Amino acid sequence: MAAQPFFQRLEILTGPEALSLLDQSRVMVFGLGGVGSWCAEALVRSGIGNIAIVDFDRVQPSNVNRQVEATSRSLGRLKTEALSERLEEINPQCRIESYPLRFSRETMDSFDLAGADYIIDAIDNLTNKLDLIMAAAPGRFFSSMGMAQKMDPRQIRTVDIWDTPGCPLARLVRHNLRKRGFEGNFTTVYSPEQLPRRVKAQASSISEGGKRVINGSAVTVTAVAGFMLAGLVLMDICRRSDGES
Repeated sequence: MAAQPFFQRLEILTGPEALSLLDQSRVMVFGLGGVGSWCAEALVRSGIGNIAIVDFDRVQPSNVNRQVEATSRSLGRLKTEALSERLEEINPQCRIESYPLRFSRETMDSFDLAGADYIIDAIDNLTNKLDLIMAAAPGRFFSSMGMAQKMDPRQIRTVDIWDTPGCPLARLVRHNLRKRGFEGNFTTVYSPEQLPRRVKAQASSISEGGKRVINGSAVTVTAVAGFMLAGLVLMDICRRSDGES
């Protein structure tokens, strides 16, 4: 493998067969926010040879505290564009597909979901998230639940979607999946952490008068969730290289 010198220390852990499978695998990451952007970077730093990154949005000043592509120099740029450049610098031999689109029922034909070995859902919008779940799960599909309004990365865990109490986003996902008739299972990265009372009061005051609630978030939580999603891919590929299903 031409890029192997970048991953010598990883190969010590995975062995050459898994490293070769990593290079052959194609992963799609939907949503390049505080979770998805770090997941994409971790995947490329872990030898994934083909990655598709999907996000319609542009870098905003409020993104800088938690999104890997967001810097003072990238403000206003498409997230896919800024992150593509960074990933290319990490591993120029990684084959990167960039989709500056919102995933929805209307746009899903623009994405080769069937051609992906793994699909990562880091979408914040509930409707779009549900659309992706219905189109891609189960299978090798991993999804992040809500990581805003969290401060303690030690509480993040991987669980089945139906075992996610205490997370407002997960509750809405479960409820709407039942309404849509979804009966499958998939693994989520999830935190049951509850907001401190003072933060709840602040969020309530922001939403008064119909104003949009701006959720607080910390990179120490969102990045850990992204790394855990990437870790699920890495561990599954290692299992496959050992002949496990």
